[in-house]
Amino acid sequence: MKLSRLAALSSSLLLGAVLALTGAATANAATAVDYVALGDSYSSGVGSGSYDSASGDCKRSTKAYPALWAAANAPASFSFAACSGARTGDVKANQLGPLNSSTDLVSISIGGNDAGFADVMTTCVLNSEATCLSRIATARSYAESTLPGNLDSVYTAIQAKAPSARVVVLGYPRFYKIGGSCAVGLSDKVRTAINSAADLLNSTTAKRAADHGFAFADVAGKFTGHEICSGSAWLHSVNWLNIGESYHPTAAGQSGGYLPAFNSAA
Repeated sequence: MKLSRLAALSSSLLLGAVLALTGAATANAATAVDYVALGDSYSSGVGSGSYDSASGDCKRSTKAYPALWAAANAPASFSFAACSGARTGDVKANQLGPLNSSTDLVSISIGGNDAGFADVMTTCVLNSEATCLSRIATARSYAESTLPGNLDSVYTAIQAKAPSARVVVLGYPRFYKIGGSCAVGLSDKVRTAINSAADLLNSTTAKRAADHGFAFADVAGKFTGHEICSGSAWLHSVNWLNIGESYHPTAAGQSGGYLPAFNSAA
């Protein structure tokens, strides 16, 4: 009986030591990560406030998902290069400097500005339904014909600079809840067309990411129930006093939508 108890105690101590060592290794692995955040305004955090004044027009926010992830995980290094208004060409020209062979983790949202989604929204708000739908059709055509090559180019550049990194590509939310609480503004026909174009942008991006071996983090599901017209929106509607924040995630959208999607993929 005493021997059995001694054996049980020894086993428990051994198991505890193994778990402690495993936990320490996991913690050390987390803190050893070199993380670089690239991309456009959805990654820089436009719409969430608390902007770093040193980032200027890039409007990098402490409430953006890259900064939130870095604060929670304390990586060995964190380079926040995402910038409002960025297109694929801007990422290649201005954001890849922090990447190197030691980079472990990269996040990026890109492609919306290439496809002209800001102009789509402006056109739809200011013009007729027919003009709006025509502009959406043009954006869809671009997303199908030209955007894939642009994405390939920037993804290849990332791979060349950081060949060992895990790269997480984040998508975009659907803007509108159809049949929701909005009594005025765009018609549901237009809102449906805009949502459909966002879905196309996401599927195009996901395909290119997969072909490069990157992870794709779909945020559309996280924003379901929190679209514009939902009554609990995580997205800014059109704001004539601060037009740049229109149709961007709020701080809640970054923490409740983008951060969990990135956590799952990273």
